[in-house]
Amino acid sequence: MESYPLDNLIITLNKEGPREYQKVSFPIRYGCFSEIKTSDTISQFNLNGEIKFIQGIGERWPHPAEWLKRTMGNDWIYYSAGDYKDIYDYFGEYYFPFLSYPSNSIIGNNPFGGDAVNYAMKSWQLIRGKIKELIPGIKPKGLKDFLTRVVKNDEKNLRLKSGQLHHLIDGQVTVLPPDSRHVDYEVIPVIVADGCLYNCGFCRVKTGQDFAPRTPKNIMGQIKNLKRFYGKDLRNYNAIFLGQHDALSAGRELIELAANSAHEIFELERSYLKGTFLFLFGSVDSMIHSEEKLFESLNSLPFLTYINIGLESNDPTTLETLKKPVSVERVREAFSRILDINRRYEKIEVTSNFVFGKDLPPGHYPSLLELTRNRLNLSRNKGTVYLSPLMDEGMRDKESKRELLRGFLKLKTLSRLPTFIYLIQRL
Repeated sequence: MESYPLDNLIITLNKEGPREYQKVSFPIRYGCFSEIKTSDTISQFNLNGEIKFIQGIGERWPHPAEWLKRTMGNDWIYYSAGDYKDIYDYFGEYYFPFLSYPSNSIIGNNPFGGDAVNYAMKSWQLIRGKIKELIPGIKPKGLKDFLTRVVKNDEKNLRLKSGQLHHLIDGQVTVLPPDSRHVDYEVIPVIVADGCLYNCGFCRVKTGQDFAPRTPKNIMGQIKNLKRFYGKDLRNYNAIFLGQHDALSAGRELIELAANSAHEIFELERSYLKGTFLFLFGSVDSMIHSEEKLFESLNSLPFLTYINIGLESNDPTTLETLKKPVSVERVREAFSRILDINRRYEKIEVTSNFVFGKDLPPGHYPSLLELTRNRLNLSRNKGTVYLSPLMDEGMRDKESKRELLRGFLKLKTLSRLPTFIYLIQRL
């Protein structure tokens, strides 16, 4: 780590944060990064010199333990500390990510409307302007190289780069698995299949395409291109998302190819961060029909694997209301297999999604507890249940959201599986 005072800036190169993601109630910066500190902001940059985090300093900033993060999809996220206990009970994390785009949040407020947050989001552009003037007189090569990369990565180029990411994988990732919260959603996307088996009527994040697996050639092309795209900053990644909405249906051969090739070509064993993670979605039918050899293979891969299955409801009337074309018998069969896989495979955790809303049929919540409580003799710490809020017009006011949160806590208390709210994030 090297530090340089430069005019009214303090520039620190090659900072090293913790190497393992943890559930903590204080701010932590993981991985390797460099930092520019002014009198009112701390700006942190990834190994490519792209802005990654901004934190305000002083009384104007909402909270000293809160910060802004920029994703590789060029979205800004504000991490709010809130009431640590309530936030953790709801989401399984000590920080709540306020998104800068519409999602399914049932937490109020909008920090992006505040002057301090808006100023911070623009502040690094002011820093870039100052650095540009100073670069000609800078002597240390490492410092000059870093500042040159920062100047190059202006708003326009970062926007173009996010477009390049989406071009390389043939589309935006409209939703990331909820389990990717365990690595703060820092995943490299490799798409193994497009579309969905069901295209349920209630869903707002899927593409409407029929399910179609990618070819091995396409998958290998993505991985090789993504290695060049992430460049130096690959060292800060240890997690892969196999997309999009039902990678489990792509089958063992494509999943093995994508996972093993990504691990090798991205050189994840050399990541600064410890451990490697694999995330993917599955469906009711892919959960039921996947051969046992697929799960044996996943368990043998050099990853801790999370598979998230959209079950939505255990009530036939609710499934009909949601226009989800599966029977309640298949939902129950899929849930039984989820429990079985979680019991038998040490390196695989299968989690499930159910909907959560104000005006669902009366049988929905009792039928949910039939699965998550009555079917289990003891509480289990594996097999998280996520409840996804349906953000219809009746849930836009604060009191409706508070009522729904109170209802969630009742369900959480009764469930014998870990239960959290699913906040949809994209990439």
